[in-house]
Amino acid sequence: MMHEREEEEEEEEAWLQLRPVEPLPSQCCGSGCSPCVFDLYDRDLARWEAARASKDRSLLRGKESPNFPSKLSPETFLAFRISAMDKLTQDTYRMRFALPGSSQLGLRPGQHLILRGIVDGLEIQRAYTPISPANAEGYFEVLIKYGELLMLASGTGLAPMVPLLHSVTDNAEDETFVTLVGCFKTFEGIYLKTFLQEQARFWNVRTFFVLSQENSPEQLPWSYREKTRFGRLGQDLIEELVGSCRRKPFALVCGSAEFTKDMARCLLRAGLAEDSYFLF
Repeated sequence: MMHEREEEEEEEEAWLQLRPVEPLPSQCCGSGCSPCVFDLYDRDLARWEAARASKDRSLLRGKESPNFPSKLSPETFLAFRISAMDKLTQDTYRMRFALPGSSQLGLRPGQHLILRGIVDGLEIQRAYTPISPANAEGYFEVLIKYGELLMLASGTGLAPMVPLLHSVTDNAEDETFVTLVGCFKTFEGIYLKTFLQEQARFWNVRTFFVLSQENSPEQLPWSYREKTRFGRLGQDLIEELVGSCRRKPFALVCGSAEFTKDMARCLLRAGLAEDSYFLF
């Protein structure tokens, strides 16, 4: 009996490993796609539940869509190789993807496709309209614009960062990466916790906290332990943050006069010129 129970538990664990993962709100491009990423999740979940009930894993594969006229599928992501990447401006790139042989993408004017990839361990997807000619053979191209903001806020200095964050996350076309560091005395003193948690769920937003009057991560909720430091925001952490950015960021600093003066000095030492940061 014990052996049978262990086998049942292992089988149950195996099925749970195959269960589709519900997308984050930030994984929806907001462009009214049909099907949406959440439609695909609902379909895959129903397929998984049916396969689990019948103990038939072959049902997880589903059926092909033979009537779709393009190499693309409205329900399945396909892998395409990046054949070229041209840097057009400091934060804008033209990406060329290879198609099999001399095949064409098959999209009509005005249609878009969804690209999916991994950024910092998080699966993200965005909608893009190809910029290559509709009759281009063997490839398609999209224009991707990146930017990088490093926000350093102390106490109420968080306030002017809020509308800036909104302007990025409310715009589905904005590819700006944001790293926000909030400096507070205690965990209880962190402003706008719910808002900051919601913002950190977006694929292009990271949040960190520095607490000057606490020193024990065990006292913090699990979701804050990895992204919280103790003491004061100093040179070592500034250099670590700048170094973790995908490209040299533009920094925004707001806080007390002492805080902004210290941060300006740290940013200069970290390699950011005076025209690469703004002090509120």
